[in-house]
Amino acid sequence: MNLHKKKITAVLGPTNTGKTYLAIETMLGFESGIIGFPLRLLAREVYDKIIQRVDVSKVALITGEEKIIPKNSKYYLCTVESMPLDKVVDFVAVDEIQMCADSERGHIFTDRLLNFRGEKLTMFLGSPTIKNILNSLDNEIEFIFKERFSKLSYSGHKKISRLNPKTAIIAFSIEEVYAIAELIRRQKGGAAIIMGSLSPKTRNSQVQLYQSGDVDYLVATDAIGMGINMDLDNVYFSNLKKFDGKKLRQLDLSEISQIAGRAGRYLNNGTFGITGECKELTNDEISLLENHKLEPIINIFWRNSNLNFMNFTSLINSLDERPNKKFLRRIHECEDEKLLKFFLKNYSKYNIKNNKNSLEILWECCQIPDFVKHTYGHHLEVVSKVFSFLISDKKKVLNKYMKEQLNNLDKLEGNVDSITNRIANVRTWSYVANKKNWVENQDYWIERTKILEDKLSERLHEELTKSFIDKRASILARGLKQEIDLKTEIKEEKNIIIDNQYIGELKGLKLILDLKAGALDTDIKSLKKAARQGVRPELIKRINKIISDDKIELKDDFKIYWKNDPIAFISQGKNYLEPNLNLVVDDILEFEEKNQLQTYLEQWLKKFIQDKLTDLVNLNIIEKNNTSVRALSYQLFENNGVIKRNLVNEFVKKLSLESRKILRKSGIKIGRYHIYLHKIIKPEAVKIRLLLWKNFYRNNMKLEPPKFGLNFIESKININSNFMLICGFEKFENFYVRIDILERLFIQIIENTKDKKVKVKSEMINLLGCTKKNFLKLMVLMGYKYEEKNDEIFLEYSPFRKKRYTKIKKSSKEDDNPFKILSNVNFN
Repeated sequence: MNLHKKKITAVLGPTNTGKTYLAIETMLGFESGIIGFPLRLLAREVYDKIIQRVDVSKVALITGEEKIIPKNSKYYLCTVESMPLDKVVDFVAVDEIQMCADSERGHIFTDRLLNFRGEKLTMFLGSPTIKNILNSLDNEIEFIFKERFSKLSYSGHKKISRLNPKTAIIAFSIEEVYAIAELIRRQKGGAAIIMGSLSPKTRNSQVQLYQSGDVDYLVATDAIGMGINMDLDNVYFSNLKKFDGKKLRQLDLSEISQIAGRAGRYLNNGTFGITGECKELTNDEISLLENHKLEPIINIFWRNSNLNFMNFTSLINSLDERPNKKFLRRIHECEDEKLLKFFLKNYSKYNIKNNKNSLEILWECCQIPDFVKHTYGHHLEVVSKVFSFLISDKKKVLNKYMKEQLNNLDKLEGNVDSITNRIANVRTWSYVANKKNWVENQDYWIERTKILEDKLSERLHEELTKSFIDKRASILARGLKQEIDLKTEIKEEKNIIIDNQYIGELKGLKLILDLKAGALDTDIKSLKKAARQGVRPELIKRINKIISDDKIELKDDFKIYWKNDPIAFISQGKNYLEPNLNLVVDDILEFEEKNQLQTYLEQWLKKFIQDKLTDLVNLNIIEKNNTSVRALSYQLFENNGVIKRNLVNEFVKKLSLESRKILRKSGIKIGRYHIYLHKIIKPEAVKIRLLLWKNFYRNNMKLEPPKFGLNFIESKININSNFMLICGFEKFENFYVRIDILERLFIQIIENTKDKKVKVKSEMINLLGCTKKNFLKLMVLMGYKYEEKNDEIFLEYSPFRKKRYTKIKKSSKEDDNPFKILSNVNFN
């Protein structure tokens, strides 16, 4: 019979409509049949049910990692990838046919949709969104539309702490799943875990844990959306975004519908909603989900399955072939394609022959699933190793190699992640063992990998249960539920004891809960609720003590400390002298108490800065009516109280005697080289200025001021000159001199100048605190030449040097800084 004339039925409807049940019953009404499922777990579940009704010798299970194929098999339960396309049977069905639109596996479903038929009946099961695509096929299709058995309603947002039993919480990363499961363990007693990365046996054990009533909650990824049937009343999303392997993207409504539909099985109504910080759904989206009116699928993914293995070029060309129908879309490069192209690019390294046999083997090897993920190099090694065995003289993976791989994985110790990783590796070798004629002693290795996977899966189930389920209700949880007053003690001014249970400690005004293994089993909010009665009064008492004692300090980490614990921190504010203040307090405190502390600390901080940097703060209020004074004060304020004179010479020239007097009274020193506030280059003022400067500009965080007490520094490494200037040091090549010392040195030079020559005195060298050699180098950098006579040194200012450096200055792209220009002097 022509492929296009064979009977096709499409059974479409949302979740919980009995589509899969109908397919099973229909298949068993024929002499033979194949059903392809989206998950290995689902194929196994249906297999287990059918062998209860049909002679086990007539039923086969075929998945990538598990094959049970009796000689007289009539009925085949498979994953879609493993459907035996060479079998001729009366009935063929593909479940979740809308997976044709899946960006990772869609091309496999599409191939079955287009090319695989039962002799008497083909049945496609799935969402109504696929209807238009089915109508585009060159076949006559009978549509059966199924209504949902129960009603699905939106229940809005609920906190996790308020979720009812028989609820699944959906997350989209392992970290989120673990975090939510831990939260539920502390608050509700425990949760079962369902993730795609778990082995089928572990998933079954976790499902059974939930179904048995040992736990009332389930935390799952979107793996729950495909065919895992449980007694769920509610589904809540903690997020509506997922990472699809390439990017973080929003879930579309069909994906939300598939997952939400797990709520309300058979005749029981279900609800779906959101929790945590999940984004709200719109009214239109809610209506579409409740009424199962979803956007129709326009395109499905396709890849040519009729490959030409004659040579490298023909294989790649056939793989890259474009579809010939409008509704088909060439799928993005899949992992098997990437592997193939990598190997072909490096064909000589991997001994790949340019012939049909070698390429067919290579392509089959590229189909080995990467269950481990995130370790591309490891998977590449596995595939290349298997290929090398299959093209060797023996043409099989050797027993010795299989033994080595599995022995390395046969370990039960470790946490959830390490055991999960081992299972994933075992599944890879299980896939290899199940491939016909790929390994020596195939039956043995199939059995060995199955036993090892089961053993590790049991261990993983135990670890998950241990980590996320606590069957004993904690002391606090019982007390809270029964509204019992719990005895709270604070020992050694920090340790918090509730009903003889240590729950954490007070650090400053922050409650730090002890949530490590063996700590009290309740969630953070429940712990705080239990501790509120005893802890809050203590926090209020501490606030009053902080205000009355006035014993707090601002440290270099931008935090304000009380008794060695931070109670606030500063952040960028209006300007560097007016930082914002942020409290480090527990949310147990009420607004009034926080406001009281905030007000006090802001006033304290303002007074602290005013007292320590009075002259700098006052620059903002100095002689507002005097334009010249105001302009110079502004420049000085913007430069943290220190500025090079040559940058503001125009302002200085315009200053009257009265203006200079005002500036002098304000603590401003107008020197030969710098204009600065002389009080702010003292050690404590420098420390505070730098802290506030770093806080405002958020740079040079790792730079520290020079050791206080030094007037002269020689550094072999280049230090940021602007930073050093704020510290009160001017740069001369690899020397740094304190600016007030520089002014005093200039005065001494003037006092000791006779006939244009300066006699160097020991006081000058002692003033700097440097060696004579370095003193003379510095003088050269400042434009002097020197000569020694009768153990005396004389300096003479060199007009030639001045002319030379002026010339350099004009051609330099540096800013207007004579000291940078003088740094060209070479002492060698």
